Amino acid sequence: MRSDVMRVETDVLVIGSGAAGMYAAIEAARAGCNVLMLDRSLIGRGGATVMAQMTVAVALGAETPDHWTHHLDDTLTAGRGLCNADLAQLLCEEGPACISEMDQWGIGWARHEGHIAQAMAPGHDRPRCVYVDFLSTGPAVSKTLRTVVNRTSGIRKAGDLCVVDLARAGDAITGAFALHLGTGAAVVISAKATVLATGGLTRLYARNSASANMGGDGYALALRAGAPLIDMEFVQFFPIGHLAPRLIGMDPIMWDPLRYKLGGRLLNGRMEEFTSRYGSDEDGKYVLTRDLASYAILKEVEAGRGSPHGGAYLSFQHCSEAELRGAFGPVIDRLAANNIDLTKTAIEVAPIAHYHMGGVVADARMATALSGLFVAGEVVGGANGANRLSGNAITEALVFGRRAGRSAADHVRQAKQNDENAGRAALDLITVAGPDNDLNTAAMLASLQATMQRDVATLRSEATLERALREINELNLELGEHPPGPAGAFDLRRLDWFDLRNMLLVARTVTQAALARTESRGAHQREDYPEMDPGWTMNQVVRLHDGELTLSAAPTTRLAAAQ
Repeated sequence: MRSDVMRVETDVLVIGSGAAGMYAAIEAARAGCNVLMLDRSLIGRGGATVMAQMTVAVALGAETPDHWTHHLDDTLTAGRGLCNADLAQLLCEEGPACISEMDQWGIGWARHEGHIAQAMAPGHDRPRCVYVDFLSTGPAVSKTLRTVVNRTSGIRKAGDLCVVDLARAGDAITGAFALHLGTGAAVVISAKATVLATGGLTRLYARNSASANMGGDGYALALRAGAPLIDMEFVQFFPIGHLAPRLIGMDPIMWDPLRYKLGGRLLNGRMEEFTSRYGSDEDGKYVLTRDLASYAILKEVEAGRGSPHGGAYLSFQHCSEAELRGAFGPVIDRLAANNIDLTKTAIEVAPIAHYHMGGVVADARMATALSGLFVAGEVVGGANGANRLSGNAITEALVFGRRAGRSAADHVRQAKQNDENAGRAALDLITVAGPDNDLNTAAMLASLQATMQRDVATLRSEATLERALREINELNLELGEHPPGPAGAFDLRRLDWFDLRNMLLVARTVTQAALARTESRGAHQREDYPEMDPGWTMNQVVRLHDGELTLSAAPTTRLAAAQ
């Protein structure tokens, strides 16, 4: 066994440094705590926020009269009856304060006639979404928060750390065990409060829009530590992810802002508009919610009316070159470099894994079932129910991050440093040399992604889900219980092993929950149960016991005022 085990102590440990993690660290430090914010990649440059292009939903009432209760109504409607209304209310009610604070920090929200501009987005009843511009809002959010983190005393930052397991003493989380990628050494972190801000699980799918570190780490860490998860079957697919022709150096979900601003006709392989067959006639506008649009595109493909590469066409041929350049000049130049002329060519699009509605069970303090463990951002389950309302992701990251930081700081004031980090098994996984075999972890990752894309994506059935479970279990057996070879610096095969350990557990969780829910609702569409069943207006809670997953039904949390 290696002897180089590093030990660190802090008041608050924040795992993940996207928008939710950075806001949590800022808030905890402002409350007087010593904070350690760690990430497996570059601090403040990983996760989903930095890749988000467009808008942030918030009821400022700047463009038209609005109130957070109207935003809440739209959020609950989008969630198809499954939202934890307390969390949804928190998101909508505190969103304006976070947006205002970001404005004071100099983010540079776009303005119109002296006020913050607000745009219309699918699922909203009025213009409500703020933005910096239609292509750089996420990077601007990340840059602003990084600047504030850097000037806030009390925050230490550490990159290249892959958290292997949370440390638990009794029913309390007391920190974490991590692998230092640069040396292969183990790092033991003792903390009075821990915040999980690790994002979602879109890396499980072969076609996804998020960064490579979104493999569901937080869900796996929480499950193994004993915290329950909720709504794991609901994976949101972005309907118009780029498919063809080849696109280099541009975001696969870049077409959304063009649709926001210019419209855009969704056409099948026969060049016919088709969304009216599935509940909405867009008529060149952008009103169809993501779950319905994804479903409509895939049903056209299934019916033999898809585009040549297995998607649908998105056409801006109704726009002149002057209109395109006036709205997105630099983007049009970059498209031209890719030999794409939108005045002459419709591009092909298809659904791409984009967001996860499920996650760790938490209350409005962002506290979990385990003392000292808090969650923030996309790792939180329940706020969005069966389908997330467009624009709510960054709002959720900011609001839940701020609340988690405050709650963690409150917990620190009452807690004592606990050195009982019982985690011999986690340390052994990092430090003890495993079997020196020819395990091809990269190929296993690709196989898992292909399985999830084929069988557990937008259209599901008992047959596809059971096939996925068999293949997931086979991969799990192949993976074994120990990472291959001795610990070493930047050993990508061992890192893939730890990633697969988490991803296979989370994939099994998603698939089992999807198999159990015998209806279609929001982002969960069962071909063998095509209707929404009122009897399924309940959440599914997942727990891990001795390596086995158990599912139980729980009534959906209603607003306190309605009870």
